[in-house]
Amino acid sequence: MSRTAQTILLPEWIVPVEPIGKVLHRHALVIQDSIISDILPEGELHARYPEASIQHLPGQVLIPGFVNLHTHAGMTLLRGFADDLPLMEWLQEKIWPTEAQWTSATFVEAGSQLACAEFLMRGITTFNEMYFYPEASAEAILASGLRAVLGLTVLEFPTNYASDAADYLHKGLATRDTFRHESRLNFAFAPHAPYTVSDTSFEKIVTFAEQLDLPIHLHVHETEHEISESLKQHGVRPVMRLAKLGVVSPRLIAVHSVHLDPYEIELFAREGVSVAHCPHSNLKLASGIAPIAALLNAGVNIGIGTDSAASNNQLDILSELRTASLLTKGVSGHSSTLPAAQALELATLGGAKALGLHHQIGSLKVGKQADLIAIQLDDVGTLPVFDPIAQIVYSASHSQIQHVWVAGEHLLDERVPLKVNLQAIQTLAHQWGRKLKN
Repeated sequence: MSRTAQTILLPEWIVPVEPIGKVLHRHALVIQDSIISDILPEGELHARYPEASIQHLPGQVLIPGFVNLHTHAGMTLLRGFADDLPLMEWLQEKIWPTEAQWTSATFVEAGSQLACAEFLMRGITTFNEMYFYPEASAEAILASGLRAVLGLTVLEFPTNYASDAADYLHKGLATRDTFRHESRLNFAFAPHAPYTVSDTSFEKIVTFAEQLDLPIHLHVHETEHEISESLKQHGVRPVMRLAKLGVVSPRLIAVHSVHLDPYEIELFAREGVSVAHCPHSNLKLASGIAPIAALLNAGVNIGIGTDSAASNNQLDILSELRTASLLTKGVSGHSSTLPAAQALELATLGGAKALGLHHQIGSLKVGKQADLIAIQLDDVGTLPVFDPIAQIVYSASHSQIQHVWVAGEHLLDERVPLKVNLQAIQTLAHQWGRKLKN
């Protein structure tokens, strides 16, 4: 039976991610409106779609768009601003004072525009955001065409954005009300960390999260200092304090989770917690190396995050997932740990599961949203191609990402952005750079 299709893509390979490790050779993917409507062998194309035009993608592999499970897009203007410092010195002596001077809706929108442009060029189609002025980030995201989960940030101390925890919650929920009908925006509560949020605020957040069915996006056990301070102040490690407050649940996205003991790993597995693994940021801030092998062995869902450009300093999931795989192998002593197919799953479906969006994105299946990217493997750096998945994870660079679609909308065409104005964004970034230097 003949059907009309909005877009038919014919790459050399399709890696659907579900089932893990599967590679389809010379198959076509059909997009109808925003949805993947069909995946079929090339030989069946003419019979099923006799009059449809086909977009050929020779030498390219089609995969789900990357999901960046943890970032602070608004901070992208601080890339390289305060390098080579430990976390608390970086925060207390550099980042927080600078934010106090400069952070505004205008600053955040400009930083988010710069981040979204980089996300697009790096094949990141969905990101999980945590920063001030989420309404400003929302405007930048909508203009870019990308998909995002906006964090409703909560702290106890005042900033330019809000005066106290109640004010953060009020403003965050107002932002959700304003943008809740935007199909490419979702929301999460984003309390900053156990050391910046009180028990009372956590209890309120848990109640709101249950009422509104939203995730909780939280820095957890990033450094040993965080744990020692919690033991002094609360008598327990942060995870155990969070567990008593009801935060440790399937809603929790525990960012970093570098310093977990065996009981905490088992607790995360039992309670259905997801972990956002940010290997480059953890290494650059000398926070440590997360116990990824142990988390995977326990059955904990893991996604990959870049953290901010201020602490990374790039927003490149392809690079992150390669480092994640190599680090895990090196630490575990087993080269079979976190193989390429599983690493790719973490960077796509793992992040989607953490955000509760796995029924819509994260893999290429009929009925899911058409969020996908095409990577050129017919390149001197990735030839010959024995295993497309291994080439993506261990050999490919972000410069080989040729096409990006979100909800079926073509956003990057042969590395040319179709919606964002790169020149205008670069000009704006230069202007802010000059301000921040003075």
